[in-house]
Amino acid sequence: MVQKESMEELIAAARGEIEVDLLLLGGSVANLISGEVRRADVAVHRGMIVGFSCSSARETVHLDDLILAPGFIDGHVHIESSMVTVPEYARAVVPHGTTTVIADPHEIANVWGEEGVRYILHSARDVPLNVFVMLPSCVPATDMETAGALLGPDSLAGLLREEGVIGLAEVMNYPGVIFRDPQLMDKIRLAGGRLVDGHAPRLSGQDLSAYICAGIRSDHECTTLAEADEKLFSGMFIMLREGSAASNLSELLPLITPENSRHFLFVSDDRHPRDILLEGHIDFMLRRAIREGLDPIVALQISSLNAARYFGLADLGAIAPGYRADIAVLDGLEEPRVVQVFKDGRLVARDGDLIVRMNKPARALHKPMQIATLSRRSFEIRAGKGPARTIGIVPGQIITRSLSLFPRIRDGVVLPDIDQDILKLAVIERHRATGNVGLGLVQGFRLMKGALATSVAHDSHNIVVVGTGDEEMLAAVSAIKGMNGGLVAVEGGRALASLPLPVAGLLSESHMQEVAEGIDECIDAAKGLGCCLKDPFMALSFLSLPVIPELKLTDRGLVDVPAFRLVPLFE
Repeated sequence: MVQKESMEELIAAARGEIEVDLLLLGGSVANLISGEVRRADVAVHRGMIVGFSCSSARETVHLDDLILAPGFIDGHVHIESSMVTVPEYARAVVPHGTTTVIADPHEIANVWGEEGVRYILHSARDVPLNVFVMLPSCVPATDMETAGALLGPDSLAGLLREEGVIGLAEVMNYPGVIFRDPQLMDKIRLAGGRLVDGHAPRLSGQDLSAYICAGIRSDHECTTLAEADEKLFSGMFIMLREGSAASNLSELLPLITPENSRHFLFVSDDRHPRDILLEGHIDFMLRRAIREGLDPIVALQISSLNAARYFGLADLGAIAPGYRADIAVLDGLEEPRVVQVFKDGRLVARDGDLIVRMNKPARALHKPMQIATLSRRSFEIRAGKGPARTIGIVPGQIITRSLSLFPRIRDGVVLPDIDQDILKLAVIERHRATGNVGLGLVQGFRLMKGALATSVAHDSHNIVVVGTGDEEMLAAVSAIKGMNGGLVAVEGGRALASLPLPVAGLLSESHMQEVAEGIDECIDAAKGLGCCLKDPFMALSFLSLPVIPELKLTDRGLVDVPAFRLVPLFE
């Protein structure tokens, strides 16, 4: 709320009665409300846009032949997936024109609970990026895995009072909604009229209607045009996702028309450091959408105004009087590149670099992992009858296939089969030293030797490892424990490459460029072991996510996601 004195000063500035702080001169405004591009100056005072002219200004910036657009808004992101702290994340995305993100700290909450959410909120202070938080609704995501924390209704009630918290994040447990799980119902009621985001892959028909009747208004898990069309017709906002693991933008763009375009917004969800640094953020989605035929003004609306309206951020998403002066300056509209960024009327980025200093991030405790003692026998799989349920990788997607394959067996023990590309997969509980080790099989990595492991393993973030032998898998897990979290590629019991992530086993406190280089080294090492996937560690991190079809593995065993139950390895 604008204070009385500030409001009166803004009115005076808008009328030209006093000198304004800043005049952006000579550019053209992409007006997303009127749907046009028009030559106009922009007057800014106290971080707010006060009009298109002024009597005088303390500072004038010439933006001749450039386009002024509202700062971009990422409608759903797990900042933790960038593997850096909030300030380092801001350093990377703000130069790409992103001035607001709607963060779901679901990942760190699964490790640290309330403390994790408060860490993100505290870290977001004094950075040139608006970070609004949707509270994690499913910690843990299911009862078929062991998380490091529990966020029940009482915990959420306290967090809802925190500044910057605006609603309830993706409700992944859609069976819990449909069958009216009491605790989940309490969480949704607790939102009390605030937004509740959805997460319901492939949900359709009466079950979809039931899900929406709980007050859930969006979905970012559409992978086909038909799915998105049904959800749009049912009244949902469609989040167009272009992440590193799941890319659905091109598939869904044909659904957008002038009549329905206001019900779409761009989201990154999970976007890895290298993709942000090389391709961009929301600006990358904007360019792709325009390149594939979407009208530039509509694409810009989806980049900012639509998200602002959906989330009730009344002073964001437009360049008009009374809106915050969060502005992305573009070099054109055919293939728009961000050349300058203003945050609250202050120039914060130019030509791809952040030009303002930031405080050091909130210091996080480096808590040691709690892992029970393991041996090579911890990874031994006893053979059963019939074919084995095997997780089939789908390149470029976080969904998997449930395959029925016959693995290689010797003396009643399942062995990795490099010829058939059937490898061992394990998920090791790392929060409470329960000793839980979930064992399974996976096809799609094409490893010829060694093992890969990571502590970034959605959603409970236990340690997940794939390998060609038990000794190699044990060595990989030991390396992860020794780093207190991270990524590693192992051969012959020795780490070929690794990336430490000591903050909750999810984040580094280094710059994003350093983290990206570390990831690249791990990926290169994995390719040297024969792996064929673009980013095997990203693929590995989603194999333990028991809310995305079809077959996944947690520390408690194999999960048949459509049936939402644990199943034996052998059919």
